[in-house]
Amino acid sequence: MSSKNSTKINFFSGEQIPVELHKVRIVQKLNLKPIDDRLKAIEKGGYNTFLLNTEDVFLDMLTDSGTNAMSDNQLASMHQADDAYAGSQSFYRMEKALQDVFGKELILPVHQGRAAENIISQTFIRPGHVIPMNYHFTTTKAHMEINGGKIYEIYTDEALKIKSSHPFKGNIDIDKLKKLITKYGVENVPFIRLEASTNLIGGQPFSIENMREVRKVADEHGIMMVLDASLIGENAWFIKKREKEFANSSIRDILRTMCDLCEIIYFSSRKVSSTRGGGICTNDKKLFMKMRDLVPLYEGFLTYGGMSVREIEAMAVGLMETTDDTVISQSPGFIEYAVNELDKLGIPVITPAGALGAHVDALQFLDHVPQKEYPAGALAAALYIVSGCRGMERGTISSVRLDNGEDLLADMELLRLAFPRRVFTLSQTKFLIDRLNWLYQNRELIGGLEFVEEPKVLRFFMGRLTATSDWPQKLVAKFKKDFGDSL
Repeated sequence: MSSKNSTKINFFSGEQIPVELHKVRIVQKLNLKPIDDRLKAIEKGGYNTFLLNTEDVFLDMLTDSGTNAMSDNQLASMHQADDAYAGSQSFYRMEKALQDVFGKELILPVHQGRAAENIISQTFIRPGHVIPMNYHFTTTKAHMEINGGKIYEIYTDEALKIKSSHPFKGNIDIDKLKKLITKYGVENVPFIRLEASTNLIGGQPFSIENMREVRKVADEHGIMMVLDASLIGENAWFIKKREKEFANSSIRDILRTMCDLCEIIYFSSRKVSSTRGGGICTNDKKLFMKMRDLVPLYEGFLTYGGMSVREIEAMAVGLMETTDDTVISQSPGFIEYAVNELDKLGIPVITPAGALGAHVDALQFLDHVPQKEYPAGALAAALYIVSGCRGMERGTISSVRLDNGEDLLADMELLRLAFPRRVFTLSQTKFLIDRLNWLYQNRELIGGLEFVEEPKVLRFFMGRLTATSDWPQKLVAKFKKDFGDSL
């Protein structure tokens, strides 16, 4: 690898730790409250970390969506925003950035990624349609099903393995794809969806080799490809690090190679550009026109799409910064450090390290808690109690209930600990690892959860649960015994 493309830093001591290639100039005060206060907070929040007040949170590792640190140039750009309702120059600057980075000429702005999913689903999905993909995202699945579609996850055998050395666990299984098209008929497959750095299975990337294989199948049957590019920057970084053909390629060139393989690109800029908003991009005028009229109906005029023009300005800058190795490698570097340290301690964590965050396997961590008692949710609540760190349940709570009233048990029960770009320090990461280690040594104290208030749609956002026993109180007592009056 040429020196100008390398972000690797070696220590004389031999220690392997990530080095921040940025400096901190604005800080935000955090609160680490006593454990008794944390217990009260999680009880008040119905043992759902989404319902915690940030005043009660120390490290907010719930998500990277809209929580990435913005750069000085992004903040500066917001002061040149053009507030025009129509024809805003801010939109045209964003449009130019998208054309440059993604290589798509026609742009539809939307207020965030799920808004793009709504428009794409309404435009292309009809009752009886099936949509093959490497893995679903919660809102993606909901939008497609509301419009009568059915998703099929056709991942490879490596995808759901917790401990693995496979570099691209987000790949689509080509044989399964071919069989699905044959079974349901090409007329019932509106598109093939690929999600960069697949969110719900540990932020695992796909390879360009696999994309090309999917493209070949799509071309044989006249099916378009749709790419969720919300975490495309990190996926491109993993391609650069793990796919030999692209070892010396720039992130910009890798991004264009990925995007050129798909007819439609959509994204949440809350992730990809460290701002708020989203968009849909294509080079196909017919596809563009099919979607266009839904934007004013749901989002706003075509030159703002429900976004603040200040965010649009920052998005333009953030998209360009996504092509910078030092920017896009920061979060994966911290995640890799955390995953490697947790793995050394014997804590079950998804390997290899992926994008977005470190993912702890709650089924192994809490092998005494039945899956119907939501081990990933219980682990998220337990970690908050002992550390003040807010992670996200990605398991059966994030799934759905079947018509017979039973839970559709999730393929994986994960506690996701997000690492937003340029937000946390190394000492904070070490604190997280220490508290997880203590929790693992005392895991037998943790019990399950049960719903007391359960929304019918996307229940993980607003649902309330309670502990199935007094295990939270026992956990607090053991913490006090071991840590004394320490926070």
